Amino acid sequence: MPGKFYEDLQVGQRIKHGNGRTVTEMDNVLFSMLTMNSQPLHSNEDFASKSEFGQRIVNGIFILGLVVGLSVPELSEGTIVATLGYDHVVSPSPTFHGDTVYAETEVLEMRESRSRPDAGIVRLKHWGRKPDGTIVLEAERIVMFLRRPPIDPSIP
Repeated sequence: MPGKFYEDLQVGQRIKHGNGRTVTEMDNVLFSMLTMNSQPLHSNEDFASKSEFGQRIVNGIFILGLVVGLSVPELSEGTIVATLGYDHVVSPSPTFHGDTVYAETEVLEMRESRSRPDAGIVRLKHWGRKPDGTIVLEAERIVMFLRRPPIDPSIP
C-alpha cells in the first residue's frame, strides 16, 4: 500500500503532495448542485460578476475535499481507519475556475489509540495552494491511522 502507517509518521514531518488538479467550471457547478448549495457566487456568472470577486468562486467545501484527496496517494491510501474530524478550516483566498491547486501536509501531533491497539491518532495540517503560493485552504484533520501489522514469524 502506498499510504503511511502510524509508525511511518513523525511530528514535524512535511509532505508536498505531487499531484495538483486544475478546478473546472463543471467541478464547481456540479458539486454545488449535488450538495444543494444554491449560493449564486458559485453558479450565477451575472450575479458573481457584480461581486467583489468579479467572477464565480469555487465552493470551499469542494476545495477542502480536493486538498484532502490530493494527500491520499502519499499519505493515507489504504492505511487509515477513518477521518475523525476537522478543525480550523479557513479559506484565506478564493479559488476560481481554471486555478490549479496543490496540497501539502504537516504532522502536528501523534498518540497511540487508547481503544484500538492496532491504530494511532494523528493530527494533520493541510494546505491548498495555487502555483504562485497563494493559500486557498488551511485545515487541520484528525485521522486514525492503522499501525504496521506485526510480521508473522511463520512466513519464510
